Amino acid sequence: MNLLLLGPPGAGKGTQAQRLMARFDIPQLSTGEMLRSAVADGTDLGKEAKAIMEAGKLVPDELMIQLISERIGRGDCAKGFILDGFPRTTLQAEALDVMLNERGLNLDKVISILVDEDALIERIAGRFSCANCGAGYHDTFKLPKTKGKCDECGATKFERRKDDNRETVIARLKTYHEQTLPIVPYYKADGRLVEVDGMAGIDVVCDTILDLF
Repeated sequence: MNLLLLGPPGAGKGTQAQRLMARFDIPQLSTGEMLRSAVADGTDLGKEAKAIMEAGKLVPDELMIQLISERIGRGDCAKGFILDGFPRTTLQAEALDVMLNERGLNLDKVISILVDEDALIERIAGRFSCANCGAGYHDTFKLPKTKGKCDECGATKFERRKDDNRETVIARLKTYHEQTLPIVPYYKADGRLVEVDGMAGIDVVCDTILDLF
């Protein structure tokens, strides 16, 4: 089962990927993680990527495709994989299909998680967590039962991620619209794209996705 998850930041791709991994016993492949791993392992591709990044340049599509090709050749991808973060452009999508076809593979489904962006901004911008145990809270949807005290561990210190603010979320959504959404027609044209309502509950979204298979 070879899948690609699409959706703006905060749409729940990570949560759904974890459930799909457990259901199908396949790994989630993040391009960022693949790059870091290749660099840390000192592979030929990793050394090449490291030199490019240290020069302040973007890793070219050709190298990313090689990294993905190497990664899906490992044993844990024998049953399939979940791609996250790549492709972001139509050219990358085309190159990915060529590489997969050469390996006798293909993307079975491209799952696009749709969200109401105003609600998404509110969801992300209001998040904060316990600085001690990491329990999650929200300004609107989930405040601690006792003001200023974590429900889970009783700690009194909380923190917010630096990018969990309205301005950053809007900027990330703008980038998603400009860079990633253009690949939707590519996958829709051959029937691989499936759109799922990401505003439903986590379990409902998961069941909707699993019903596709």
